[in-house]
Amino acid sequence: MNEDVEPQSGHAGPPPGAPVKRLRFRLPDLPQVRQFAEDGARDAGMPEESIGDFVIAVNEVATNAVTHGADQATMRTWVASGELVVEVHDEGTWKPGPMPGAVGGMGLWVARLLSSDLTLRVGDGGSTVTMRFPGK
Repeated sequence: MNEDVEPQSGHAGPPPGAPVKRLRFRLPDLPQVRQFAEDGARDAGMPEESIGDFVIAVNEVATNAVTHGADQATMRTWVASGELVVEVHDEGTWKPGPMPGAVGGMGLWVARLLSSDLTLRVGDGGSTVTMRFPGK
């Protein structure tokens, strides 16, 4: 996992002209987030056997955003270089964790294991997690 304390200007986003799907959500909207993720994975041609793990990773990051970050977050998805990219942003303040012996607090760890790459950027503008998954 890559972690930047302050986001770099012009940090990686969708390539010019790439179609971007966007969803704003709150805690009660997590079922819609999972459906949005599942539909996006199928649209991107992700193998069916990979979709379950993909949805778990997205759900973990989205849940963190609206329970530990801010009450509302935004998810964007796009395809770049054959990979499905998911970006979850909230305007909350980053709180490191989990502490040794913690029962919870493993969402980013799980998402990192399930994605091919996970980048975390935190700063005055909030927290952004960007995950990459193999597409077709």
